[in-house]
Amino acid sequence: MIISRTPFRVSFVGGGTDLRSFYADEPGQVISTSIDKYLYVVLRRQIGLVESKYRINYSKVEYCGKIDDIEHPIVREAFREYGVDIPVEVTTFADIPAYTGLGSSSAFAVGLIHAICAMQGRHLTKSQLAAAAARIEVDVLGRTMGKQDHYASTYGNFNVLTFNPDESVIVEPVFYRAEVRAALEKHMLLFYTGIKRDASAVLAVQAESMAAKVEVLRAMKDQVLALRDILSSGRNLHDFGRILHDGWMLKRSITPEISCPQVDQWYGKALAAGAIGGKLLGAGGGGFLLFFVEPQNQEPVIRALGELYRVPFAFDSGGSRITYYDQTLVP
Repeated sequence: MIISRTPFRVSFVGGGTDLRSFYADEPGQVISTSIDKYLYVVLRRQIGLVESKYRINYSKVEYCGKIDDIEHPIVREAFREYGVDIPVEVTTFADIPAYTGLGSSSAFAVGLIHAICAMQGRHLTKSQLAAAAARIEVDVLGRTMGKQDHYASTYGNFNVLTFNPDESVIVEPVFYRAEVRAALEKHMLLFYTGIKRDASAVLAVQAESMAAKVEVLRAMKDQVLALRDILSSGRNLHDFGRILHDGWMLKRSITPEISCPQVDQWYGKALAAGAIGGKLLGAGGGGFLLFFVEPQNQEPVIRALGELYRVPFAFDSGGSRITYYDQTLVP
């Protein structure tokens, strides 16, 4: 039995420039991190006394005799890609609901491929693992989405990700002092809106608007290195919140589907209560709101958003990991 643990990601600025409709013409760039909320994939070899070769447990349970019969698209294509031809059971569970803006499908793709390769004795580098997961979702399944989620969940920690027209991805770690990371954690509040949405649908509309909004996306990309420099220097940490706010204002101007009146109302309440800045995580439309708030103003912000569920979190630095490996059950 193999268990992989893959973190969810939080993207700060630059999101949208990791879509192929943008980086096909010029490099896109994002700065993101991962948090201590995880998606787990359990891959267990079944003994021969099973009626179906494949058992897939998620929000439903599938019993399939052939890979082509598997309904879960990521499982089906990952099994096909890696030739999984033995009786296996896949189970997944997570700390955070799906469709909420933290890259759950990408975390699952990364965690599943990680587990399959561990079962098969294959050793993938982080770059290979992220690229493999992105290829299945973007190229094989044809989903309208960027590649940043796969890299953020695979690598963990703070990184500047550059997406090049030749499809290569450059991952540059952000250098920071421990006290800067601790200070940033103390200034962050994360709230679940309770609104779920299909990220691909939101991103499809955004991709259609790319040509008209290219200058907005360039402005979003230009924020990446400024945010990196704040983290690396540890100076003017308050500007982190202001950049988040400016980035959110830019992003929500791309298409009306990125925000909604209810999200705008919550965001306005948080600013009025003392938040310096923030953003809706993910493609937009719902999910999680992230705010940068001075510690002395956090209680007023929490009260102002009392109808939302606050999720305490810390930053993750390990990325996707194999947390359990029982080689006696590995073929």
